[in-house]
Amino acid sequence: MTRDTSGVVLILANLVPLAGVLFWDWGIFNVVVLYWLENVIIGVINILKMFTCAPDMQALANKADELTGKRPEQAEKLRDLIKNHGNKAALLNHGAKFFFIPFFTVHYGIFCLVHGMFVFVLLGGSAGNGGIICGGPPPDGFTELVRGALDAGGIWAALALVASHLFSFFHNYLGKGEYRRTAVPLLMAAPYGRVVVLHIAILFGAFATIMLGSPVFLLLLLIGGKIVLDLKFHRRSHRKLSS
Repeated sequence: MTRDTSGVVLILANLVPLAGVLFWDWGIFNVVVLYWLENVIIGVINILKMFTCAPDMQALANKADELTGKRPEQAEKLRDLIKNHGNKAALLNHGAKFFFIPFFTVHYGIFCLVHGMFVFVLLGGSAGNGGIICGGPPPDGFTELVRGALDAGGIWAALALVASHLFSFFHNYLGKGEYRRTAVPLLMAAPYGRVVVLHIAILFGAFATIMLGSPVFLLLLLIGGKIVLDLKFHRRSHRKLSS
């Protein structure tokens, strides 16, 4: 077993779209829709993280620089808060769940919806070539496109991504005690950086692939690039919460 078991699981899950391209006749739209569905999965997992978060105040103080993105002023404020109000802050973290979890659910849900409609409008026209056929205007057409992606073998790819993120949740977040080294407000913002950077890269790659006629090797290159970026963000996020 490798030291970074969850990283290996992540790579294996991200290899499933290769089967879609090679065996299920996937086009670029199918691949991008799958990656959009992963955003939803990440959001649900993040809600689980917020719900189970129970920070060790001293552990947070020790990781203040990493947790605040090496911003000295914010790190110092976090350390002062923990020093002067550690016990109260721990209780406040649990009380904050009643606000932050619903707020994140609505905010991230809108973010995913807008992102999905953006993908639909810009890339939906490519779905008729080895992909899915748009059946109607948004939101019905978008719903049909997502359903079509799942019917075209995407359900297995989506389940693989669900399994990967759940494994990381149980193995790293709960098993390695990461839930003791973070706080609800920090988790609130955690998914956005990874999702935004990753999908800007994916969309640029998707446009380049379409312009060049969607050759299989470019689809495979796009999937490979996504795996590299995903693994980089995966390791960075867990390094911040390492003991």
